[in-house]
Amino acid sequence: MNLTEHRYAFLIDLDGTMYAGHSTIPHAAAFVGTIRELSLPFLFVTNNSSRTPEAVAEHLRHMGIAADADEIVTSSQAAARYVAGSERGRRVYAIGEEGLKTALREAGMELVEDRPDFVVQGIDREFSYRKLEAAVQFISEGAEYVLTNPDRLLPADGRLVPGAGAISAAIQGALQMKPAVIGKPFSPIMEYALERLGTAAEVWAVGDNPATDIGAGKAAGLRTALLLTGIATPDNFEDLLARAEVVPDLVCANLAELLVRLGLR
Repeated sequence: MNLTEHRYAFLIDLDGTMYAGHSTIPHAAAFVGTIRELSLPFLFVTNNSSRTPEAVAEHLRHMGIAADADEIVTSSQAAARYVAGSERGRRVYAIGEEGLKTALREAGMELVEDRPDFVVQGIDREFSYRKLEAAVQFISEGAEYVLTNPDRLLPADGRLVPGAGAISAAIQGALQMKPAVIGKPFSPIMEYALERLGTAAEVWAVGDNPATDIGAGKAAGLRTALLLTGIATPDNFEDLLARAEVVPDLVCANLAELLVRLGLR
């Protein structure tokens, strides 16, 4: 986006902030509608590496939240930008799903099965011992290991399932080394989003998870607003903040309160 300076801009989390599974979070659609009416810059920022931006936007629209693909920032896109900006080479062994592979191809990377310059890993629901073995071999031979996001568990239909971080734990355990991590709570995804966002006097990272959303916002030097609509609730948010060792600029019950607190409504 090429924008003149605005008072506020927003980097908005998705799961737990805009929706919970297949249910829209109260006030989410109205919040997006209001900041659109005020012409305030914003992007949706997600650690989800499995979906393309088009698929994420379609999911939002299905739940009544207006969204376009160019308003979505995924950890796959940020990871692709990271490797494309390196001088190591263009060959990538990808462990992941369509969102990751599409982002890498669109960034000009070549997906290969041997002699890669990078091993880039996200969530992969077809992960196997063969892929683990290949990753360990390639990284041992000098490929850089890049992790889209560190989430070990993900909510799915009322239960928890292993995420990209769980797969990474196997790779890290075999090699006794850590990858370059792109997604929240680390700053690369936010830095990439800021490049796309444009300019504003205050950029707010908005989300429901103190450890990831607020942690990433703080790491990138942004203002932060914690919403009590997902991981954080009125009953647990103080404990979660203490565990994450972060202090948000605002704690709001919901997105409607955030608009009021910022003087936008």
